[in-house]
Amino acid sequence: MNELRTILPYFRPYRAGVIAGLALVIVTNLFSVATPYLIKLSIDGLGDPDVTMGRISTYALLIVAAALLGGAAKYGMRELLNGLSRRIECDLRNDFFTHLLRLDASFYGGTRTGDLMARATNDTQAVRMATGPAIMYSVNTLVSFLLALGFMVWISPRLTLYALIPMVVLPPVVFAFARVIHERFEKIQEQFATLSTMVQENLTGIRIVRAYVQEESQAHQFDGLNREYMDRNMGLVKVAGLFHPILALFSGTAMVIVLWLGGLEVIAGQITLGEFVAFGIYVAMLIWPLIALGWVVNLFQRGAASMGRLNKIFQTEPAVRPPENPVRLAEPRGAVEFRNVSFRYPGTERLVLEDVSFSADPGQTVAVVGPTGSGKTTLVTLIPRIYDVTGGHVLVDGVDVRDLDPGELRSLIGMVPQDPFLFSTTIEENIGLGLDANIGLGTEPSAVANWAQNEGRAHSAPEGPIEDPDEVVVEAARIAQLYESIQEFPRGWGTVLGERGVNLSGGQKQRATLARAVARDPRILILDDALSSVDTHTEARILDDLVRVMAGRTSFIISHRVSAVMNADLILVLDGGRIVERGRHPDLMALGGTYARLLRRQLLEQDIESTPVGAAERVP
Repeated sequence: MNELRTILPYFRPYRAGVIAGLALVIVTNLFSVATPYLIKLSIDGLGDPDVTMGRISTYALLIVAAALLGGAAKYGMRELLNGLSRRIECDLRNDFFTHLLRLDASFYGGTRTGDLMARATNDTQAVRMATGPAIMYSVNTLVSFLLALGFMVWISPRLTLYALIPMVVLPPVVFAFARVIHERFEKIQEQFATLSTMVQENLTGIRIVRAYVQEESQAHQFDGLNREYMDRNMGLVKVAGLFHPILALFSGTAMVIVLWLGGLEVIAGQITLGEFVAFGIYVAMLIWPLIALGWVVNLFQRGAASMGRLNKIFQTEPAVRPPENPVRLAEPRGAVEFRNVSFRYPGTERLVLEDVSFSADPGQTVAVVGPTGSGKTTLVTLIPRIYDVTGGHVLVDGVDVRDLDPGELRSLIGMVPQDPFLFSTTIEENIGLGLDANIGLGTEPSAVANWAQNEGRAHSAPEGPIEDPDEVVVEAARIAQLYESIQEFPRGWGTVLGERGVNLSGGQKQRATLARAVARDPRILILDDALSSVDTHTEARILDDLVRVMAGRTSFIISHRVSAVMNADLILVLDGGRIVERGRHPDLMALGGTYARLLRRQLLEQDIESTPVGAAERVP
């Protein structure tokens, strides 16, 4: 239950509503306990010699009025408190998602997506039930219990004492059940996370599932997980199902005692018939809070278990943190320097990069080549602080990236990753992602604008940065050689892409992510094997346009194609996490080392791929 303390700050913006709602809880119960008293007056009034129809009618009208006013107060109580719980749930889910966005790559490398989805949906829902209905009914239970008990004592203290005897054992029973409910609900949520992960992975990888004819196998695995989820829920249902009959047993025993001893007191003339009827109603009112107590405890325990799961994520701090006093780059130029950089992934011992040093001046193109697993992708991910270095320094414009605000640093970088990712929205929105944050930041015409003007494609020569993101998006698509393809889409720029761009070819996805990076007009452009799915002719056209667009911008290119790297100002050859060669293409070829061997191997592969099958068979 201590886990629920962290939800208390979420009530602060709604304090007035909470107070009003709790006040209506009290008002509701005042009208509820008034009704049995009015019934008592009505029944006892029937025995008075001077009873009149008007007097009985007055009692009847008072009972109806109490019911109406109590119902109105109950409606307001539920509307306020349950409505506030919905707002708190919304705030909690927003904070949870915002916190997820702050966490770094190392966190997501060790956390299942389905587990996070379960926490963002099922767990926040369980917390809402604890912050709304559970609080409302717990206060309602307490107020109703105290008011009903007060009237019972007023009618007959001795009869009240006898009626409460069976209920003395309820607190230990409730706490015992609460512990079991908490443990079982945690296991249910864990299983739900596993189930969600499998659904998410199968939907994302549905093409692989079908290609390998794994539909039946995956369905069988899902059936096993789903049945386990059902079994765990049934285990909780059995506990909850046992809880309520036990409460009913004790409450029923109390009612039997009231009927027996209360009847004797009426016969002995110690209480009136009206008081006996009212006492029975108050006992019934006392029973409902005790039954509701079980439900409330169940909700609180579920909410505590779910809040504990959420707190584990909230308490996770990102490994990549913004500095307390970030340095601001007045005029970003895009110079990049690595000084004795070493890096190992969190939780591992092997150095992926070791003692890497080089510098790239603004406007230079740096190519990074090397065999698979040599650390090429790792090297470029250290520039935007996807990870922080283990040792050494990465500097941008002479400032360590750890001293820069991550948001400002990344706004200077356009990155095209190996695995292109597109959102389930329009092609225009995908290319223009994050463009609003960059538009108008500079004081000079953007590279995209200059390229469009030089090519004669701009409507007018802009005197400042382009203010219309649509124009920037269009020209970025032209540079990425995607414009013609977009024109052929059924709805053009408004074509909605499937999940991860599933309705695009591999080459189109790469060109779309390239256009997205170019549209930002970055000072630093990183292409991580970004043209591997593009044919050589299209690649040549893209690279030709990029040379002009990125004039004055620092570029990093990772590619296995010589055509993409041979014109670079600096080529870095990585092997085993170290720079084993560096220089320009002619110099590296003259060395006859790793770079030359990689080139010869690539040319051999291209020759084999381009040789017709029949011709290959005729070679002696």
